[in-house]
Amino acid sequence: MRLRNALLLCSLAAILALAGCSTTPVSPIGEKIATNQIFSDGYGAVEDHGYALPAIPISKVDQRFHRQIVDYSTNERPGTIIVNTPSRFLYYVLPGGKAVRYGIGVGKAGFAWEGRAYIAWKQEWPTWHPPKEMAVRKPDVAQYVENGMGPGLRNPLGARAMYLFNDDNKDTLFRIHGSPEWASIGTAASSGCIRMINQDIIDLYSRVRPGKNTRVIVQQ
Repeated sequence: MRLRNALLLCSLAAILALAGCSTTPVSPIGEKIATNQIFSDGYGAVEDHGYALPAIPISKVDQRFHRQIVDYSTNERPGTIIVNTPSRFLYYVLPGGKAVRYGIGVGKAGFAWEGRAYIAWKQEWPTWHPPKEMAVRKPDVAQYVENGMGPGLRNPLGARAMYLFNDDNKDTLFRIHGSPEWASIGTAASSGCIRMINQDIIDLYSRVRPGKNTRVIVQQ
């Protein structure tokens, strides 16, 4: 009887374990286990260089896309940025098999880019210069092509921007940047760049040193 009860308990435990696994989101390639540390409390109002960034209603953003530290297996060295476009995650590789994972918004179909690059330079509260191709599609932004849109809470580049160049030192026209449109995180809504919640881009920006040693890998 005791053996039978033990077997029943083991079976029940196995069923519960399987049920628990079935509710866990599928991890993208490289990520070994679930979240180690999550920073859902890191999205409050921020006073930054004279700009008052509003608090993000983070409870309305899927928790998968909250900033968090995860176990992450990769051969890339610490400091590398890996953008997994299909999963809508950006990883900043840390030592010891860890990474900071951020939720991102990505480019619409037809505006996606993939490859390897490096962070040539970065800027706080950048001026936005839309590409001429965008001005053709959206005439209302044509006025900003030459002189740009000055920094501010409504600027599409948000609080920070990092500029990706290829190994021939040519601008890819691809950016990792902040965005006031927090609801677009987890979607394909931008015109090709990687957008992040402003509080997240400020965090990532503080970790990144421009130069060819800061590699960026964009996966499609």
